[in-house]
Amino acid sequence: MSFLGDMLAAITERGRALVDFTAMPQAANPVEQIAALSRRLLSSRGEATSLATAAEIVGRYRQLDEAGRLEFFEMLLADFGPDMEPLVSAARAFASAPDEDAAQRLHQLSEPRRQNLFRLLNQSAEGTAELIRMRADLLTLLRQRPQLTAVDKDFQHLFRSWFNRGFLELRRIDWRTPAVILERIIRYEAVHEIADWDDLRRRIDPPDRRLYAFFHPRLRDEPLIFVEVALAADMVSSIRAILDPARATLDAATANTAVFYSISDCQPGLRGISFGNFLIKQVVEELRAELPHIQRFVTLSPVPLFTRWLSAQSFARKPELDALLARPDWWTDPKASAEAEPLLTALAAWYLTGQRDADARLLDPVARFHLGNGARLERINFLANVGPAGMASSHGIMVNYLYKLGEIERNHEAYASGQAVAMAGGVRRQANAGAKLLDQTAGETGAK
Repeated sequence: MSFLGDMLAAITERGRALVDFTAMPQAANPVEQIAALSRRLLSSRGEATSLATAAEIVGRYRQLDEAGRLEFFEMLLADFGPDMEPLVSAARAFASAPDEDAAQRLHQLSEPRRQNLFRLLNQSAEGTAELIRMRADLLTLLRQRPQLTAVDKDFQHLFRSWFNRGFLELRRIDWRTPAVILERIIRYEAVHEIADWDDLRRRIDPPDRRLYAFFHPRLRDEPLIFVEVALAADMVSSIRAILDPARATLDAATANTAVFYSISDCQPGLRGISFGNFLIKQVVEELRAELPHIQRFVTLSPVPLFTRWLSAQSFARKPELDALLARPDWWTDPKASAEAEPLLTALAAWYLTGQRDADARLLDPVARFHLGNGARLERINFLANVGPAGMASSHGIMVNYLYKLGEIERNHEAYASGQAVAMAGGVRRQANAGAKLLDQTAGETGAK
């Protein structure tokens, strides 16, 4: 990769010598200049000049402020879509004489020109990384300009091809991994914050801990996504049991369970490009090859939106529960905990398995991910994360999803076809209790 980067840099410099980028119209604003360079790039035929022009566009984009970047994406939307007149002509030709040649021409002309522009920008030495950053900028702007979704769809179309499983490399991260990668692991951890280097070492160095990450050959030392794994003698029900600095280290030879307790996406610009399902399945294969005696693979997963959902519900015992949860440190009081546990676990089970949005999707994003991958919701864990973040997001609830190797594909197919999600019998009973809690208000209202 270093050799290829050096070669691209050399070709780019030769191209710069052939193109006078200072000769842009002085009246044009920066985005208009980028538009002119983009049209030049799309019509360019020489490799050196193409690479130089791509690098120039990327460099000029990087200098834009937020307003300039918004104007840039609006320019891509307005000026670099499909060429409509030839497209209409090709559509008419296909309708009158549908054959392979007509279909191919229609396909070629229907592709927005900005897709080809992104491909050409990707050829520059840091093109892939710059396009990912560019999409991250676009995602923040979509909130105020939803019409830019068309541009985002072009990014997604290309990224799904460039970042498919065949191009990804799985690496185990340990204490011998280069410091630049370790520093990024600390920075990118999104589920359970890594406090410092000592905390990181406790997660990757002991014999009962593993961390695996996916990398792409064009991004060198930039992880795309990583998963942290604890080897255990049983299914773990609290995050403290995993992260406690004073915990006893387990001999990996005596472990029978692998617990996936944190999955972190690292690149905001790749949001929506799925790696996690491939990651978990490949890590399972890695662990089975290294430690064949491990037969149980589970997660210890957060329920990040449960508190928000619960606050919006109305049911007969809601005032009672709200008053209890409003007490400072209620979870440290055995009596209060005993009162809260059956209510919170029942409502969490129903939230995770029974509630759907307008598109018939489960509300919880983590549940959608694991259940969609073929896991089974195995257990609801009360007060599994009593840290500030855990209490604020889920009242301390965490859950175990079980990846039972003989059931994964069947569960996935059932989920994909809209059938009831896979869950253990105990969770099903809790979910039924949660549904009854929520139904009580509707019943009482009807009776009145």
